[in-house]
Amino acid sequence: MRAIHVHHGLSPNADAWAAFCRKLCRRWGVPLRVYRVKVSRDGQGPEAAARRARYEAFAKADVDYVALAHNQDDQAETVLMNLLRGAGRRGASGMARASRFRGKTLLRPLLDVPRAQIEAYARRNRLSWIEDESNADQALTRNFVRRSVGPLLEKRFPAWKQSLARAARHFSSAEAGAGDLLRKFLQARGLRAPSEAKLVEMLKQLTSGGARTSIDHDGVRLRVYRGKLNAEKIPARSAFTPLKWEGEARLALPELGGELRFRRTRGKGIDASRTPLGVRLRVGGERLQPDAKRPRRTLKNLFQEAGVPPWERDRLPLIVCGDDLVWVPGLGVDVRYRAAKNRRGVLPEWRKMPR
Repeated sequence: MRAIHVHHGLSPNADAWAAFCRKLCRRWGVPLRVYRVKVSRDGQGPEAAARRARYEAFAKADVDYVALAHNQDDQAETVLMNLLRGAGRRGASGMARASRFRGKTLLRPLLDVPRAQIEAYARRNRLSWIEDESNADQALTRNFVRRSVGPLLEKRFPAWKQSLARAARHFSSAEAGAGDLLRKFLQARGLRAPSEAKLVEMLKQLTSGGARTSIDHDGVRLRVYRGKLNAEKIPARSAFTPLKWEGEARLALPELGGELRFRRTRGKGIDASRTPLGVRLRVGGERLQPDAKRPRRTLKNLFQEAGVPPWERDRLPLIVCGDDLVWVPGLGVDVRYRAAKNRRGVLPEWRKMPR
């Protein structure tokens, strides 16, 4: 076992801390390595910048495991700050008991131990410690939460720290379960498993709620729509040129990954006398009225109502007559162009080719 002290000089007690660590490690016979790092803000706050510098030092250390001293109070404060910043489930999970960073395993063995219990142990065993002066600076978010928000919460909710730490465990378990499900989802499709770090980032993005969030992994594109995870091979996007329909029963559209099929009918589909018909893609602003009892509406609203994923909407073939929108896959024929009873009609169907 060896000890690591990261000296970044943001605190006026930084040198005293280093001296204290040396004295303590000599007393216990533990080898100590002191790292002096330069904290570069790069648009970050002082806390985030110092954290990044510490972790860079951990990455350089010639060790396999790094044990950190985060305790239950730290966990509760972290969860509260993450929630106040609008973090999702990942933020509500707080700090992990074990995680990977640059080939190292980070451990937090004291995560369930309250700070008061640690201080009581130190007093019983006559262990001295240094209180960093920067801990009093409430311009730093954690200090503000610890010194102002925490005591106020404790008056009404005495067990708020334990409650938030317990909630973090629940969210962490849920996230671990989500990670297992994602691994199984990828494995079932013959896709390679992502690294632990990439898995975490994939879960973070896929659960963000963004309608157009997509992740490329091992030749497929992963997207979530209405709670369902979709995986499709990454298509080679080809430019599509609008074209005329010349009455064919099938119209191959390889650029869009499928074909249009046309079936002759009576009283259904597009009125056969309304010609000429053409095929083009969505350009924005189109409106359709597939139901005579409802007003003409934008394709965006109709697609949302029909559950058409956002990434498919701009690559669907639309049938038009001049400037009029006539038919849209999954939505139907506009009432102005619908074949009346006993009138000859053409019923289109969009079929995607399997990938």
